[in-house]
Amino acid sequence: MQVIKPGDTRGTLYIVATPIGNLEDISARAVSVLSEVTVIAAEDTRHSGRLLQHLGLNKPLIALHDHNERGRVQGILDQLLAGADVALISDAGTPLISDPGYVLVREARTEGLRVSPIPGPCALIAALSAAGLPTDRFLFVGFLPAKRSGRRTALEELRKENATLVFYESPHRILDAVADIVEIMGGHREIVLGREITKAFETFYSGEATQVLATLTNDPHGSRGEFVVMVRGAEKTESSLMAGALDVDRLLSLLMEELPLKKAAKIASNLTSLGKNELYQRALDLKDS
Repeated sequence: MQVIKPGDTRGTLYIVATPIGNLEDISARAVSVLSEVTVIAAEDTRHSGRLLQHLGLNKPLIALHDHNERGRVQGILDQLLAGADVALISDAGTPLISDPGYVLVREARTEGLRVSPIPGPCALIAALSAAGLPTDRFLFVGFLPAKRSGRRTALEELRKENATLVFYESPHRILDAVADIVEIMGGHREIVLGREITKAFETFYSGEATQVLATLTNDPHGSRGEFVVMVRGAEKTESSLMAGALDVDRLLSLLMEELPLKKAAKIASNLTSLGKNELYQRALDLKDS
């Protein structure tokens, strides 16, 4: 156990949240800290340089991103150990939330250094607060896998999760991601998409997944900007009641008499809230028995 004692002359690592769009969202405390630290570690020094220019600040910047973090950590630790205060910022929002910084924070704590959060904007919290979905329990998954097979596998694993699901998604994959949500989690599942949050073209799309997909497809701006995707969790009572009320093997057998196995498993999945892959394997077993 480590306790930071008063009078410690070593520096502090400040984790500073910065705006996700609207520059007026930066806090007075964040500006104060950025103005007082010795150096700022930034995900993209060019991007952060524009923010500092807007704030009227001129501070040394160190690039710290996914590709160089491990190599840069020791140099930053040396400055902290020598008594310099350092701020960590990302391109937008709160550092470490699907952004670099974990290695640095972990190593700073291992050294017994003080790490202090300066709270502020965070895309997932901002989007969730305005979505109208349950917030008593939610699961942040970060970015879904870029490849279709990995994305579909991830969604299949989350299909029965009761908490509200929150993902980040890029504009060039958003339509495919929502289409996969429709197919795997069901077209009636309620979803909310937040696009360009806090920016001039901030837009929320909400409704059943099939409706949102149609709206997004027909919107000329529907594949532009950064997205937060929020999916209502599976209903516990409905899942258990439907699966319990139906003889799943009997249902699959009847569907297989008229349909290919894959189609039969998909329809059975929609009716029972059981996983499509699980039902497909069950259908194969029935066919071979």
